[in-house]
Amino acid sequence: MLEDSIGNMDEKLREVIEKKIDAVFAKTDEIKKIIESLDELATKTDAFSSGIIIGMLYNSFYYQCRRVLQRNPTEQEFSEFLEILKKRQNEFLKEFSK
Repeated sequence: MLEDSIGNMDEKLREVIEKKIDAVFAKTDEIKKIIESLDELATKTDAFSSGIIIGMLYNSFYYQCRRVLQRNPTEQEFSEFLEILKKRQNEFLKEFSK
């Protein structure tokens, strides 16, 4: 299903999401500080750090749809957003496992 939706996302939106992912990588130190400051949650599960990252990106995706496209994202755009995250997940794992 995800493969069918590739290429349907508005190009402006795709560009913004890709930049936001890069911005997350640029803020690795800040994100790690958040994770470390909440040490009890962070040590109990890796899902906590993933939650911060995914939360930031999902918020950006939804906000940018509203700002750039002046509407909610379509189901196809959301599927494509998930595909972008899936394609870059190894980068997330590499950056946040240091």
